Amino acid sequence: MPAYRIIVDLSERTLYLLDGNQVVNGYPIGIGKMLTQTPQGEYTIINKVPNPGGPFGAFWLGLSRPHYGIHGTNNPSSIGTMASHGCIRMHNRDVLSLSRLVSIGTRVTIRQ
Repeated sequence: MPAYRIIVDLSERTLYLLDGNQVVNGYPIGIGKMLTQTPQGEYTIINKVPNPGGPFGAFWLGLSRPHYGIHGTNNPSSIGTMASHGCIRMHNRDVLSLSRLVSIGTRVTIRQ
């Protein structure tokens, strides 16, 4: 059973999926705007919601920091930019792929 964890690198605008210390995949992401920055720190995934509706795309992975998550987007051109209100945006195909691999309780590190 893989021991997945996630590292979000804000300066690279990339979300890394790791199995132990081995990078399994890297995904391009959109991050928070200057005034609504993505919070750095250590979190866990606390819920998984398919088809959350609105701007959240195909899937929502809620973080242990209230109101923040990793989610798809209905605006794929925002990936790679500072466009969100602090959440981590992914292409819908990427967040669906990620959601199949990680479970509730997966560690998420957000760093500069």
